Amino acid sequence: MSEKKIVTESGIEIKQVYTDHSGVKDLPGEFPFTRGVQPDMYRSKLWTMRQYAGFSTAEESNKRYHYLLSQGTTGLSVAFDLPTQIGYDSDHDLSDGEVGKAGVAIDSLRDMEILFDGIKLETISTSMTINSTASILLAFYVALAKKQGADLKKISGTIQNDILKEYAARGTYIYPPKQSMRIITDIFEYCSKEIPKWNTISISGYHIREAGSTAVQELAFTLANGKAYVKAAIEKGLDIDVFGKRLSFFFNAHNNVFQEVAKFRAARRMWAKIMQELGAKDPRSMMLRFHTQTGGSTLTAQQPMNNIMRVTLQALSAVLGGTQSLHTNGYDEAISLPTEEAARIALRTQQVIAYESGVVDTVDPLAGSYFIESMTDETEAKAWEYINKIDAMGGSVDAIEAQYIQNEIARASYEYQQSIQDNTRIIIGVNQFTMEEPPFDKVFSVDDSIRTLQIDKLKKLRSERNEVKTQACIKAVEETARGTGNLMPVIIDAAENDATLGEIADAMRRVFGEF
Repeated sequence: MSEKKIVTESGIEIKQVYTDHSGVKDLPGEFPFTRGVQPDMYRSKLWTMRQYAGFSTAEESNKRYHYLLSQGTTGLSVAFDLPTQIGYDSDHDLSDGEVGKAGVAIDSLRDMEILFDGIKLETISTSMTINSTASILLAFYVALAKKQGADLKKISGTIQNDILKEYAARGTYIYPPKQSMRIITDIFEYCSKEIPKWNTISISGYHIREAGSTAVQELAFTLANGKAYVKAAIEKGLDIDVFGKRLSFFFNAHNNVFQEVAKFRAARRMWAKIMQELGAKDPRSMMLRFHTQTGGSTLTAQQPMNNIMRVTLQALSAVLGGTQSLHTNGYDEAISLPTEEAARIALRTQQVIAYESGVVDTVDPLAGSYFIESMTDETEAKAWEYINKIDAMGGSVDAIEAQYIQNEIARASYEYQQSIQDNTRIIIGVNQFTMEEPPFDKVFSVDDSIRTLQIDKLKKLRSERNEVKTQACIKAVEETARGTGNLMPVIIDAAENDATLGEIADAMRRVFGEF
């Protein structure tokens, strides 16, 4: 327990944790972790303050990363463009019009080197929002770390690597579910041996919520997917008390502060029970650690400055709920990629909460509230109802193939939109308190010339590499995919020998097919 003494400006000492009169028996840092995964939470260490960034070329994104680090960001979070997400190089026909738009274009290890130029991977935690090509981007990252002379045992970060939510809510999948699960468990196995501090998956409710789910559905479907990954890893022969410690989660935060706090508290309690039932013995394997991002779908293009208040409420709910990492959206993201000003304000929002609000001074400050405890219990109960239905169907993979999860999200999304249209739900500036306003002119955009730059880099790469060696490495990926060996070592070898992202993805496409 922390010995740190904290007092208010009035001289009142703040205890590390409050239990008296609350009726809450479980303590933070103890099973089932309802109140937090660490006994002293933010009194000893604040959450990682991340800013999600990536656009245009690796050179341009690198400039933004250095800017964010100079402003106090403590972890990087990388956004990739759509071609990178679905395994196409920038010169592929299907990449036309999308290169560098939704994130940064990464075609090869050379791009990854530029992306992190001047940034030592041993000293920064990096989160990469990547799924179907997660193995390839992780391979580029590992190859770069080795080139920097880094100790892989010290490398920390997260790959999202959550393919089930792609089938259910987002759509950037490549391979069929069974083959995708094989790649994911190969990553689990490789990282547990070679990069022990790396979080091998960020099981994501964020995109489920962005697709229109309720908070309860986000919680239930995310944990059900988590169960599916754990079961797949156990079937592969992996030790739940080894890989279980490197699982992490990624949740959304919307405007209803108390519902969100209850969701986060219930999530920890439920996951601890799930892991215990699946055979975990080590308490650290039962801890639900999570990153939070404020709700992109809650941002409005109308009166965009109002989004600063929305993001503040959402960030506050994540902190009150005990997040380990947080990204705050820019106020202009309903209109364009965030400008530097918007990114700075978003980061300052986290810093004001951390250093000025007082909510970090004690663990789980809302515990014992009749409202929050009841909301936590009711959120958990409704989420178990969904999970029990999914279990009865055979688990998440079967429920997704039967369209059950997709249909439930679609229904909730429709009902939400209806509530806005009939004015039973008020959205400031959209259906109430509207006003005439001039066009928003602080737009950050990426032009199509980026593709030409990336194509030129690919031509140069292919002219300079050892083609015989590169092709041998690509063939090794394909042969390993046909067998049962772990794919990660051969993918890393291909990355180190200048194979492109598209070439490595295609090697697996030839074996696994596309979904």
